[in-house]
Amino acid sequence: MDFTAENAEVAEKRENQISAIILDAAIAVHTALGPGLLESAYQACLSYELTARTKSTNSGPLPIKYRGVFLDAAYRIDLLVEDLVIVELKAIDRIMPIHEAQLLSYLKLSGKRLGLLINFHVLRLKEGYKRIVNGL
Repeated sequence: MDFTAENAEVAEKRENQISAIILDAAIAVHTALGPGLLESAYQACLSYELTARTKSTNSGPLPIKYRGVFLDAAYRIDLLVEDLVIVELKAIDRIMPIHEAQLLSYLKLSGKRLGLLINFHVLRLKEGYKRIVNGL
């Protein structure tokens, strides 16, 4: 195995570890709060929960690189955990293909490989999430 393949394997393993931590934290938040709240409430609580479980959790703007210049286009990442996994949160009846496309676009714009789309408006959270992988 060459150095690049080894690095990719280590990064993928770390992404999987982080995604497991994120889902565990999301389940804890969902168990405590249940469905029916605004997305912003779940984001605040999940961010708080992840801060205790990971090295870093951020949210904020996602610029677009166009012709070598980064432009602010009003896109915002709900959560970026350990600079590896993007988390897009929803509190809606059901996840639609447009929501998956949104997360995939965020992954492409940021150069990240793994994203989690989590919908808190479900009875059991295990039925409300989806992994999205950017083939880069």
